[in-house]
Amino acid sequence: MTTPSSLQPGDANSGVADAENSIELKEVEGLSQGQIVRRRFFRHRGAVVSMVVLAIIVVLAFSAVGFDFAVFDLAIKTAGWWQWTWTSIPTPQNGGAPTLSLIPEFLGGDGIRFGDHPFGQDEIGRDTFAVVMRGTQQSIVIMIVVGLIATAIGTVIGAIAGYYRGWVDSVLMRFTDIIITIPLIVIGAVLGLAFGRLGAFVLAIIIGLFTWTGLARLVRAEVLSLREREFVDAARVAGASDRRIIFKHILPNAVGVIIVNTTLLMAAAILLETGLSFLGYGVQAPDTSLGVIISQNQAAFATRPWLFWWPGVFIIAIALCINFIGDGLRDAFDPRQKRLPNARKLAQMRSETLNRASTVVSARGAGMQAGGTAVGGAGRGFYADAPDESDRGSGSTGGGADGGPTRSS
Repeated sequence: MTTPSSLQPGDANSGVADAENSIELKEVEGLSQGQIVRRRFFRHRGAVVSMVVLAIIVVLAFSAVGFDFAVFDLAIKTAGWWQWTWTSIPTPQNGGAPTLSLIPEFLGGDGIRFGDHPFGQDEIGRDTFAVVMRGTQQSIVIMIVVGLIATAIGTVIGAIAGYYRGWVDSVLMRFTDIIITIPLIVIGAVLGLAFGRLGAFVLAIIIGLFTWTGLARLVRAEVLSLREREFVDAARVAGASDRRIIFKHILPNAVGVIIVNTTLLMAAAILLETGLSFLGYGVQAPDTSLGVIISQNQAAFATRPWLFWWPGVFIIAIALCINFIGDGLRDAFDPRQKRLPNARKLAQMRSETLNRASTVVSARGAGMQAGGTAVGGAGRGFYADAPDESDRGSGSTGGGADGGPTRSS
C-alpha cells in the first residue's frame, strides 16, 4: 500500500502554489487592511458593475420626479426634471403605449426617440415613467431603512449574547427564537395593513423590527469565537470596559460578516415589500411602490404588458445589484479568498524563480571551483559537499576524513 508523498519545494504542484502565494503577497505588501479590502472589492467586476448600476437607478429615481417625503410633522419636497409628476394625468398619447423607440429607421424601426411617455401610460392616463420612479423611491427607502434598523438591532443583540454568554445569552437567544417562529409574511401583512397608510418610512421601521434575527445569530457565533482571542485578553488586562471591548475590539473584527449579511437583508427587504404591496398589505394608496404598481395593473397584463415590464425590471435590477455587491464584499472581507493569477503572471513568476535558482547554482559552482574542490559524478547533483561512493571505495586513493592519505587494504 502506497501513501501519497507530501509536496516538496521542488515539486511541480508546490512550485505553482508557491508562485501563487508569492504573487498574492507581493500585491498586498505594504497595504493596510482597508486598502486590501478595497482592492479586492474593485477586482470583483460583478460587484463594481452592480454598484454603478445601482447608483444610476438611485440618482434617476430621486432626481426625475423629485422627492416627496412626509412622516408625522416632517415634510420634505423637491422638484424633479421630468415634465410629469407621478400624480398628474396628461392627455393619452399613442393609445397609452410607450413612445420609447431604440430601433433605427434603416433597420425598420421608428428611429431612436423617447417621446413624452417613454414607458407608456396606465388606464387612467398617468405617466408610467413618473409612477415607476416614485415606486422605485419608496422601495429604495424601505430597503435602506430596513437594512439599517435590522443591522443595528441584530448586531447589538448578537454581540451582547455572544460576549456575556450564560443567562444573558439564554434570554436573548430564546427571545430571538420566538421572533423566528412567527412567519415573517404574517407579521408583515398584519403590521403593513395597520401602518402602511403612514408611509413607506414607518412601514420600513416596522419591518426592520422583525428582520434582525438571522443577523443576530451570525454575529453571536462570530463574537463567541473572537472573545477568546489574545487581543481581547490584552484589552481586559489593560482595564478596558466591556462596552469598549465589544464595540472597539470585537465588532470591528466581525465587520465582514455584518456588512455581507446587511446586503442580504436589504435585498430580502425590497422583495418582502414588493410581495406585501402586491397583496395589498404594504404601501397603501394614494402612495405607491413597485409592488403596488404591479398589483394595480394585474388586470391589464394581457392588453398592456408594459405596465408590468418596467416595475419588474427595476425590482430585479435592484435585488440583483444588492446581491452582487454583497458577493463582492464577502470575497473582499474573507481572508481565505485568493485571487488566482493569470497565465502570464504565473509564467513570469516561474521564469523569475528559475533564473534565481540558476544564479544560486552558478554562484555555488564558482565558489567550489575557487576552493579547489571538484564536483563529483552526476549522481551527486548540486551537493558537492556530500560524500560520493568513490570516496568510500576500497582501493581508491583520495582525501580521508582527516585530510591524510587513505591506504588500500
